Amino acid sequence: MSEPASISTGIAARYATALFDLAEDDGALAALEADVGTLETALAESADLRDLITSPIYGRDVSMAAVGKLAEAMDLSPVTGNTLRLMAQKRRLFVLPAMLASLRARIADHKGEVTADVVSAKALTKAQSDKLSKVLKAATGHEVNLNATVDESLIGGLVVKVGSTMIDTSIKAKLNALQNTMKEVG
Repeated sequence: MSEPASISTGIAARYATALFDLAEDDGALAALEADVGTLETALAESADLRDLITSPIYGRDVSMAAVGKLAEAMDLSPVTGNTLRLMAQKRRLFVLPAMLASLRARIADHKGEVTADVVSAKALTKAQSDKLSKVLKAATGHEVNLNATVDESLIGGLVVKVGSTMIDTSIKAKLNALQNTMKEVG
């Protein structure tokens, strides 16, 4: 990991830890989880918000006012709104996406859940997702949230990543392995 990326990750983790601890002390983890979802959706849908948090053009006062109004408009909890204002004041809004990811992981860990990243050649049906969740729950001993994406280049099968464990049952991987085996023979 490059040094600037690790610094950003460290900053995001510190803000996430502080925000999580404050919400936990207030008994407001459900509200924090809702705020995280709201902010993730807003970041995904708003180019203006992404520009606000990454552009050095906006000064502290403008950023603080903008995130303050945004927090009110989104009906975020006071602790989340205050954290965003503090981040704007300290010119740390650029770590917001990493902070949200860290918060999502902390909340899931607190609830005894793990997230599995699943890549498939076609979108999984509800029945397939439920069955995969049950299998992964049996294997991990935790509730599993699926983060499913589609990559048609896999041809078929799945690539499942839970924590540091990855299982690749895709046809693409099998074809690559067969190709490597054939290179060794010839």
